[in-house]
Amino acid sequence: MHGEYKVPGGKLVVVDLDVEDGVLSGVRVAGDFFLEPDEAILAINSALEGAPADTDAAGLAARIDAALPPGTTMYGLTSEGVGVAVRRALAHATDWTDYDWQLIHDGPQSPALHMALDEVITAEVAAGRRPPTLRVWEWGAPAVVIGSFQSLRNEVDPEGAERHGITVVRRVSGGGAMFIEPGNTITYSLSVPDALVQGLSFADSYAYLDDWVLGALADMGVKAWYQPLNDIATDAGKIAGAAQKRVVADEGAVLHHVTMAYDIDADKMLEVLRIGREKLSDKGTKSAKKRVDPLRRQTGLPREAVIERMIASFRGRYGLAEGRVTDEEMSRARELAETKFSNEEWTARVP
Repeated sequence: MHGEYKVPGGKLVVVDLDVEDGVLSGVRVAGDFFLEPDEAILAINSALEGAPADTDAAGLAARIDAALPPGTTMYGLTSEGVGVAVRRALAHATDWTDYDWQLIHDGPQSPALHMALDEVITAEVAAGRRPPTLRVWEWGAPAVVIGSFQSLRNEVDPEGAERHGITVVRRVSGGGAMFIEPGNTITYSLSVPDALVQGLSFADSYAYLDDWVLGALADMGVKAWYQPLNDIATDAGKIAGAAQKRVVADEGAVLHHVTMAYDIDADKMLEVLRIGREKLSDKGTKSAKKRVDPLRRQTGLPREAVIERMIASFRGRYGLAEGRVTDEEMSRARELAETKFSNEEWTARVP
């Protein structure tokens, strides 16, 4: 069995192993990480040898930590990362490069249609009728997108939304509210087969699916990192938030979408969103204006250039072919946009 795991912000860990009589056998750990002293790699292999095959990643990491020689130093490698690579091997997980990725980057769409396209495209990936897809959004109108389980009245000031002409929609994934103005945010979705995240915990899958964009930001001079559970942050503050939805039908798929702040009007955001003091305090800030740090200032690039560089970075890592929403997918999405995502019953399902 073969498993690979790119440690977020670190290096690639590769594990090859067999399972005999319910325990790990012939374990070989490799990768482009750095490890001192040399014999530590033998200690890692020995620690994993004979481990019950149902041991979780944390349990495997504990075995490794207990076996490492005193003074061991890891660069780009963690015990937890090795444990995850083992779990991925046991789950027969796939890798990014196993797929022919497709890009969808169309013109502006309505907020409700964007919600519907995410649902339809991810269902098509789950059914095996569409390859894994990166979809970059263009917004046709300002919006507030609330999480699947958020209270509408707790999150949105209806008078502020009406005053600024902002549409409120509810997405299928959890997480917090997003304040959107066309041209001021960068939003993308990844619709991926469930096999890509096999062996990863729910929390680990966020970091795994966000890792490519951290590399893209670094290429633009922005030092960013994944901040559990679902944020991308820099020294200057949070710049993005992610959310996920799992599709269990057919072969299964994961929808992972991210909204990045390019140039947010924080005053308007405060008039539309009801951001409580408690939520702000757990971010270590006193002002909502400090919660987001626009990419415009950090990169010095036009929004379109940031998007182009992100797409180029993804293509350089994994390959990426130009694609499109099929007529059938668009027809289903338009129907969903009208019957579900524009329906007050759905939007206010948590009043």
